[in-house]
Amino acid sequence: MNMPHLVLSFKTFVTDVKEGFVEITRHGLALFGLAIVLVTLTFSVRPDLQATASGALLGWLQIRQSENQEPTPQRDAASRSTAKDMQKLTPPQLGVTRWLSRKYRVSAEPLGAMVAEAWSLGERSQLPPSLILAIMAVQSRFNPFASSNPGQVGLMQIELQAHTETLAQFGGNLSAFDPLTNVRVGVRHLQGLMQQTESLEEALALYGLASGFSDEGQFVNRVMAEQLLIEKAAE
Repeated sequence: MNMPHLVLSFKTFVTDVKEGFVEITRHGLALFGLAIVLVTLTFSVRPDLQATASGALLGWLQIRQSENQEPTPQRDAASRSTAKDMQKLTPPQLGVTRWLSRKYRVSAEPLGAMVAEAWSLGERSQLPPSLILAIMAVQSRFNPFASSNPGQVGLMQIELQAHTETLAQFGGNLSAFDPLTNVRVGVRHLQGLMQQTESLEEALALYGLASGFSDEGQFVNRVMAEQLLIEKAAE
């Protein structure tokens, strides 16, 4: 076979393939258009099928999106934690926080939040912050999940049954396990006892009895001794 004849045969082959591809494409588009028309007519007659198909498509897209996305950590966890930046504490608060952290083997940051809260409550309640912290130390050793007697829970060992109405203002009895809520309710309870008695010692004795201390004097002495140590740490 000579070269001109070979070239002519190749051109004929290319032309046939091109015409065949165009013909197949034209028929394919026609079939696709016909399918679109049939689906549209079906959906117009059966709206329920359209809703089902839309739901299935949406579900598939959501699954694909979730598969393609990598899990990301919660970025608001730090804002929900009960902790305090040590640089935001005053010098007395910082000294107390470090001393209590070493003594009770509690992390400084969450303990710093309790110390700052004691200072804030002290200003509003006219109670020494050192006294509030001393009660926490004796009652729970700064364990927010401590429980001495049945129903006595948290940092200040408040009695759930006796403070149900107060805890309802914070969301219910489970709020007693929130450290800040527990301290606020405990301080409010101590204020109420002080109004019923003639001295702070008597109010503390009643507080100790409600928390399960059988010896009134023991609880008062332990709180007072702890308070003196905390005041020295603040200096």
